[in-house]
Amino acid sequence: MNTLMVQGTTSDAGKSTLVAGLCRALQRRGVKVVPFKPQNMALNSAVTPDGGEIGRAQALQAMAAKVPLSTDLNPILLKPNSDTGAQVIVHGRALSNMEAAGYHDYKKVAMQAVLTSHQRLREQYALCVVEGAGSPAEINLRENDIANMGFACKVDCPVIIIADIDKGGVFAHLVGTLALLSEYEQSLVKGFVINRFRGDIALLQSGLDWLEQHTGKPVLGVLPYLHDLALDAEDAVTMANRIDSPEVKVAVLLLPHISNHTDFDTLRLDPKVDLRYVRHTETIGAADLVIIPGSKNVLNDLAFLRAEGWDLELQRHVRYGGKVLGICGGFQMLGNSICDPEQVESTLGAIKGLGLAEFDTELTRNKTLTQVQANCLLNAQQTPLNGYEIHCGISQGPALAQPFLQFVAHPSGWQVDGFISEDNQLAGTYLHGLFDSPEGLTCVLHWASEGRYSGGGFNLAEHREQQLERLADMCETHLDIDKILAISEQRTT
Repeated sequence: MNTLMVQGTTSDAGKSTLVAGLCRALQRRGVKVVPFKPQNMALNSAVTPDGGEIGRAQALQAMAAKVPLSTDLNPILLKPNSDTGAQVIVHGRALSNMEAAGYHDYKKVAMQAVLTSHQRLREQYALCVVEGAGSPAEINLRENDIANMGFACKVDCPVIIIADIDKGGVFAHLVGTLALLSEYEQSLVKGFVINRFRGDIALLQSGLDWLEQHTGKPVLGVLPYLHDLALDAEDAVTMANRIDSPEVKVAVLLLPHISNHTDFDTLRLDPKVDLRYVRHTETIGAADLVIIPGSKNVLNDLAFLRAEGWDLELQRHVRYGGKVLGICGGFQMLGNSICDPEQVESTLGAIKGLGLAEFDTELTRNKTLTQVQANCLLNAQQTPLNGYEIHCGISQGPALAQPFLQFVAHPSGWQVDGFISEDNQLAGTYLHGLFDSPEGLTCVLHWASEGRYSGGGFNLAEHREQQLERLADMCETHLDIDKILAISEQRTT
């Protein structure tokens, strides 16, 4: 198998998008291609069929390449739970919480997990397109690096560097990044890609000529700024969708450690839905449905919610007939208490819940990771939907006697999940991906809007496929794919 690595001059330079675009463009050419990211840091994750956990970007890239999800696509996943610490996930399984300094020392062990996964992929695919993390020129992170040049040097693979011209200073970014690499690392770099260009390409040409002459390395393409490109985000919360005369208004509380906010992509894209993220210092305001999302640090995020005064606003919202939905950590917050005796997520130990439903939650070290099929029990009917669970904790109490959904089958043998309140104003579930299917979207929004949502539900899977095809078309048009393939076949030394 050949290996080609995409590194970036900065975070959000376009690495994830370029890898996804290349995977689909090469797949269309008949290349058996697979994406790979040695180390990812993100709170958006996906569950693999075997019950592992990988970064959401790698799941999207796998869809682009049309290959099954596997923990080998992202062997090391870091899920931050504080400013200095993160949960370390190796081959899809949570290992432990580590502070930054401790993880720096652990990287030597992590590299072996990375190389093992890469070797397994080598045996199955013709080309591995690797995504770096952040920038390879982070001097303080160079020692024991497994995410960028540390990996590239270890497997001796060619590297393409992408830079975002929309940020400004693109030539400084590229030349400066190259200058901060060692002589051997510079030899691995085989070309550049410039991302998010707007305007007349002729006005950029003199700069491209200078860059090639100055570095001796080719510019492999200039990708245009794609307006309204909507793909699963790895980290940043995408802007909300504000429309006139919506059929339903939804407010999502933007918690500091919000996780899997891709749950709400469909709401953002649905032209019948007004979606708003309620941010720090803002009030919830008028909404049909308020969603408390998942969290990687439930206890601290609940304390934040109270400090914002959102707990009182939620009570008032329900009192005036509004609906509230808690997903995963947000579901846990709706109960009477949350205990974390083993400090799985924080050092707070325990915290009083919002008290809107009669149940209690205890966080445990065992994490539930599974893809499931279920029937949603809202609206006094059974609506089939698919989803996935990523949570630490068990919730118990009388409120759960009226469940939110019934499993078709669950690996643990569980029959039901979540709750619907007796007054039909509140609901909670551990299930992510509720809105991903038109059926699930219609079911929940019909409940939230008291029947005003006209249904038909936005089809996220079809939209995602259209966006991947659009991205591949752009890569085919604006990149020298033949030269990139030739580069991938080169040995660097």
